[in-house]
Amino acid sequence: MFRHYDDLQIGSLELFCLTVEKKSFSAAAITAGISPAAVSRAISRIESKFGVKLFIRTTRQLKITDAGQHYYYFCKQALNNLLEGEMQITGEQENPVGLLKISVPTAYAHYRLLPKIADFSNKFPQIKLEIHVSNHNVNLVTDDYDIAIRGNELTDSGLIARKLEDAELCIVATPNYLKKHPEPLHIEDLKQHECIQFELPSSGKPAPWTLMDAGKKIFIDVQGKIICKDDYLSTLILVKSGVGLMQVYRFTVEQELKTGELLEVLKPYNQTTRPFYLLYPKTNYQSSKLKAFINYMLGR
Repeated sequence: MFRHYDDLQIGSLELFCLTVEKKSFSAAAITAGISPAAVSRAISRIESKFGVKLFIRTTRQLKITDAGQHYYYFCKQALNNLLEGEMQITGEQENPVGLLKISVPTAYAHYRLLPKIADFSNKFPQIKLEIHVSNHNVNLVTDDYDIAIRGNELTDSGLIARKLEDAELCIVATPNYLKKHPEPLHIEDLKQHECIQFELPSSGKPAPWTLMDAGKKIFIDVQGKIICKDDYLSTLILVKSGVGLMQVYRFTVEQELKTGELLEVLKPYNQTTRPFYLLYPKTNYQSSKLKAFINYMLGR
């Protein structure tokens, strides 16, 4: 019977994936409990089979090639499918196991996802989580993430998108700031105020504020002396310290609005929302750990 892979080749694929993840032959060897030379021979077998270089080797670093990165994605997916298949035929699919890698922006992580993790872990104790909290968008395919949470309207990315919620936006300031500066009553009044800005990592430009005017959604470029980069939550610290106005997700300031630490302004224009989605690759097969997380988040 023809066999495309033998046991040795399957083992080589596992060592190749481990080397990509550990970024060195030595680290992969320590994890696998073998010698670095054995790891190097495994990689060489794959390179010889296909006639391509998977890594660029120097005395100081090991860098994966474009071909290696592309091949890694398919190898990792195939090995995960094999592992999931073993769990299914042994009945372990009832208790999802394995590492789930999640990418999520800062505000949604701190105020929506992270508070739920204890409950999720109690329900699925055998799922390990690696949570990438950042406003920089990862590539789910090349960066080897299982799922991401993203805000705003989506372009056709070839990913499956499941809406989590439409998050309300509002403009807030401290009572002390509003004592020193007349409260804005109309959109054009924003020109007279210090508006805290956040630079979008995807564009390198300040995010416009989204407002509702005469039943239409409009986008306003505001002005201010302070622009925050990378960490959206830094804008919350600034607005709470009385620096100026900021448009924020209502779920990030609910407590402060209740206590009066922050006040909402321009209420007639604040009837806007921004959607948040679960994003994950389109595949014929979906692991039980990924299904568990998707169903949990949509159910919550």
